[in-house]
Amino acid sequence: MMAKKRAIVSVTNDLFTDQRVRKVCDFLVQEGYSIILVGRKLKSSQPVTDRPYRIKRFKLWFNKGAFFYANYNLRLFFFLIFHKGDLLLANDLDTLYANHWARKFKRNCRLIYDSHEYYCGVPELVERPRIQKFWRNIEKRTVPKVDGMYTVNESIAEIYRKEYHREVFVVRNISDFKGLPERKTRKELGLPSDKHIIILQGAGINIQRGAEELIEAMQLIENAIVIFVGDGDVIPQLKKEVADKNLSDRVLFFGKRPYPELMQFTLVSDIGVSIDKDTNINYRFSLPNKIFDYIHAGIPVLVSDLPEVKRVVKTYDVGLVIDSHDPKEIARKLKMILEDEDLSERFKKNTKIAAATLTWANECKTLKDIYS
Repeated sequence: MMAKKRAIVSVTNDLFTDQRVRKVCDFLVQEGYSIILVGRKLKSSQPVTDRPYRIKRFKLWFNKGAFFYANYNLRLFFFLIFHKGDLLLANDLDTLYANHWARKFKRNCRLIYDSHEYYCGVPELVERPRIQKFWRNIEKRTVPKVDGMYTVNESIAEIYRKEYHREVFVVRNISDFKGLPERKTRKELGLPSDKHIIILQGAGINIQRGAEELIEAMQLIENAIVIFVGDGDVIPQLKKEVADKNLSDRVLFFGKRPYPELMQFTLVSDIGVSIDKDTNINYRFSLPNKIFDYIHAGIPVLVSDLPEVKRVVKTYDVGLVIDSHDPKEIARKLKMILEDEDLSERFKKNTKIAAATLTWANECKTLKDIYS
């Protein structure tokens, strides 16, 4: 009997909410790989259970900044050196350097790179040119030498193709949601049954992603609340604004939740929102997985006028696109969906058609080409 192929998958987050990494690991298990998934452990990290593979989470001395990345990559490098692997999968540029050097010490080992975003275009780097240059140099040294590369949408793939003159596949971060064994009611989730519910979900509820304007827009809409299910750097600011403006009856925060629990909230909502701003190239070409979660939950969506998300919404006719981030414009479009029953029903009907086409199983066909 042949021994299982061994894969080591690395990512800098705490693993708890990363659905893309979970789905790819599940795919690799189905392809016959024995997996070790490497991430990090924070004081706030919740247990990661029910995975059919081994998990390693580093406890690090630093949790942000240059010292964090150096600390993580050093730990990762030595971990990779002392563990056998036929395949190394680096998720995002902040894990690629350690994988690049560790692969040099391994025979017959492939290195695959999954870029979840256009890393050097994130606002944290765009606003700090010296740091951006540092990561750009790492990218130039490593990306041309990986054995395979894929990213989340065609726009970002095309940027990498032009920059590095190499093949870059597209694997969209589409939900693998297949329903829940038991659906909770709004009452069980702590939500009102007599109001419309608007949801903004995800692990990256950050500055410049429209959350601030969404709260302002809620002051213009009657008989509706907005719920934030997830976490991000703007959440503390949002909570303060809600307290200062006495909006606690219109805005609710539910924090980071396991994926099945997150989808309980999505399933009872009336509209899903994803309104990133065009403030940098990474946001401009973003295609958040929440879009596909909303579609698979069967709810209409409201998105910003960005090429990738707009393409999905227009192609499948599952929601509306805002013309600007003026709170009045956001409120106007939300009201159109909430108050026009025919429009809302059309969008809901179309989400079912879209969900049948936009499946993780279809994305796995591309993964098979990459990993075969």
